[in-house]
Amino acid sequence: MTTLQYFVGLDIGSEKFTAAIGTTPWKLLVRATEFANTPDGFEALLAWWQKQNYPREQTLWCMEATGVYGEALAYFLVARGHAVAVEPPLKVKRAFAPHGHKTDAVDSQQIAEYACRFSDEVKPWQPRSEILEQIKVLLTTREQITGHRTAHQNALRALKRKSVRTLVAEQIHEQVLAELQTHLHALDAEMQRLLDQHPPFQKLLGLLLTIPGVGFLLAAHVIVLMHTTTYPLEAKRLAAFLGICPYERQSGKSVYATPTSRHFGPGAPRKLLHLAARSVSTHKQSFREYYQRKLAEGKPKKVALNNVANKLLKVICAVVISQMPYDANYRSAKPELASGA
Repeated sequence: MTTLQYFVGLDIGSEKFTAAIGTTPWKLLVRATEFANTPDGFEALLAWWQKQNYPREQTLWCMEATGVYGEALAYFLVARGHAVAVEPPLKVKRAFAPHGHKTDAVDSQQIAEYACRFSDEVKPWQPRSEILEQIKVLLTTREQITGHRTAHQNALRALKRKSVRTLVAEQIHEQVLAELQTHLHALDAEMQRLLDQHPPFQKLLGLLLTIPGVGFLLAAHVIVLMHTTTYPLEAKRLAAFLGICPYERQSGKSVYATPTSRHFGPGAPRKLLHLAARSVSTHKQSFREYYQRKLAEGKPKKVALNNVANKLLKVICAVVISQMPYDANYRSAKPELASGA
């Protein structure tokens, strides 16, 4: 593997971005330059970089994850054979001591320095497959429409309880609700069609649906999550990413707080996982016994449900890794580990 020697830091904005270049051991070679966040700006960036005569195979382009603002540039660079890293903004921020200056030029230089210092840790970014990208958009759109539906349902419920009824307003809410429901059915059908087009995803969906409490939406979110991260599939790592992993806070005699989840990460799959945990803790014997055992240990109901969610996540990962459907009669070869779960 070619050793990386040059690092381009990209600070992305909605209308423009800045780029700076450094080398290892860290030294700023080219000060920050501003470009338009447009296809023409991308071409200008590439021409600016080519003037420096740095070998492409020794250059790493690094940017923060800014969603749609930086997505087009990342696709542009990867399509032309450049190595690109897309890092979490919080991770970049924590790599530097606080200072007074906060400008686009300073940020791009820091991102370049970050890429230089952590070049052995950053993972090369690769675009998701077209099907996964479409499913992710459909899931996000569905979550947004579900929020609108809830708002109209609440408004309609309130109108029907008023002493003075307004039929026109009620009819409008009912019509909107019917239309939103039609859109939700269309989104679900399109996601199903896309998954059926790809045999590996279709097989994975079938395996996930054998797990108690896992419905179509949670299974679709799991498929997207699995193919988003570059790390191996691991229940503990996935729990931390979803924000259901309890963290301790204790130091000496004066600092102590009950371990709590930080609720970082994507909210939609976390919500669906907790709904699944509520379902299986009521209707499935093995999960219900586990839930009751946690309550008997003195844990609050929410903590016990979070334990069930973590257990369910372990089952999901086990099914995906083994490529075998869920078996309610399965018993661990190491019962001492299962009892400590």
